[in-house]
Formats: sequence, structure tokens, C-alpha cells
Amino acid sequence: MGGTLITVAPTGAESKKSEVPALPVTLAELVSTAKECEALGASVVHVHIRGADAEPTLDLGRLKDTVAALRAETNLIVQLSSGGAVTDPESDRLRVLAAEPDMASCTMGTVNFGDDVFSNRWEFIVELHTRLRDAKIVPEYEIFDLGHLASLARLLDKHGLPYGGHVHVDFVMGVPGGMSGSAQTLVAAANEVRTLLPAGTTFAATGIGRTTLPVLLTSLAAGGHLRVGMEDTLTYARRQPVESNMQLVARAAGLARLAQRPPMPVDEARALLHIRD
Repeated sequence: MGGTLITVAPTGAESKKSEVPALPVTLAELVSTAKECEALGASVVHVHIRGADAEPTLDLGRLKDTVAALRAETNLIVQLSSGGAVTDPESDRLRVLAAEPDMASCTMGTVNFGDDVFSNRWEFIVELHTRLRDAKIVPEYEIFDLGHLASLARLLDKHGLPYGGHVHVDFVMGVPGGMSGSAQTLVAAANEVRTLLPAGTTFAATGIGRTTLPVLLTSLAAGGHLRVGMEDTLTYARRQPVESNMQLVARAAGLARLAQRPPMPVDEARALLHIRD
């Protein structure tokens, strides 16, 4: 099965710094976290940024500064979220690509997101997919429900492969309103990948909240890769808050080694995902 690509998602757009003091929200905190997570085995950093008020933002200047700082201080693959917060307009989400990251997320459908709706119209998905390819940015297709895999198959059939020709998806599991974070659901999703998508497609999996460990362990057993971080879970164990993103990456890396699938070096991850030089 080979090594395990570990993505760290350190911040997200949902949690407040005032409620989660360990959440990295400044550029200095983000870069420090990224460096430490790289040393522990992460090869990709999935980035949401915050403004001076620690609230989520898609400010292009801040995005460009973030990409530049992460490239200067780490060797990580820099993946920007094109989702932002669920309230961000489509024009702002598309403008993320102007920051020239290595990768960006592309969510494959609308999903109920707790009490909110994360809107991803078909026309917007096509536009984002096309712009990513034109900009030579590798997408990570975000899958919140099994039907999103059928939508991705339709997208690739009608509009062609992404830049680099390799398809990589991330199952985001356990979001209230999306697919459950059970072992059975992950296995079903992995089977759909093999049935619907091009040969060689790779998948990672993200378990939200208490689904983190079932999703992590099942993904390793099913030949998938991992995403962990404080964007996705704030509890390490029962009644034990997460202390840092490094704690989550270290656990994922340790379990990957136990599974005989050690963390994938960044250079190997770049080759796997066909990241441009």
C-alpha cells in the first residue's frame, strides 16, 4: 500500500480563538505549527486564514503572505481552502487561486453544515475546476457525501482531468448533514472511488469530532491517506482537549507506522499528487 500522506488542517473557519486558545490564527502561529507538524510527518498543510480580529477571512493580501511564509519556512505542500467560511461569496472563493498555492480544495456539492448550508452550485464547481487547471494548481476534491463522488465522475467526464492528471479526493466525514464517520461508510466511499473514478485515484479521510479515530484507522486499513488537525477535532480523548495540532499529527504518524505505512516524505507526496515544480 505504500506510505501515508498526512495532511494537517490546523485552524479551520469554525472555532473561535477566545474559546480555543491553542488554535493557531496569526501568521507566526501558523508557520510555527506547520514547521513542527512537518517534522512529525505531515506533508500537506490545509490552510484557512484569520484576520487581525482572529475571524475567518479570504483577504487576498493575507493569503499571498501566508503562502509565501509557508514556502519560505517549510517544504510542505501548501493547500488553500476555497471553501472559506460557509458565508463567503463565490467571487471571494475563486479569488483564492490568485495566491498561487500548490493545491486548493474543490468541494463537490452542496451540503447541510450543522445549522448552515455550505453551497456549491454545479456551475461554481465547473468554474473552480477549470480555473484550477488553467492556473496549474492541483485540486483536492472534498467529498462530504457519497453522491459527491458521482458528481466528481460527471465533472471529470464532461470537463476533463485536473492539472497533472492525478485525481485526489478527501472524504470529510461526520459533519452534521453529511455522511457519517463510520467504518462502513468509509469502505463504501472507497469502493465508489474504485468504481467511478479513474484508475490510480487516491483518497484521504477526515473524521470530524469523535469520528476522528474510527475514520483514521479505517482509512489506513483501506489503503487511504489521512487528514488531521484542530479544524476537525478539538478533543484528543474523552474529557481531554487537544493541546496542539502537533499532538494530532504525532498520533496519526504513529498509527501509520504501526500499520506498516509510515508517513510519506514531502517529495514523494509532491510526486504522487503531481504538484508542479
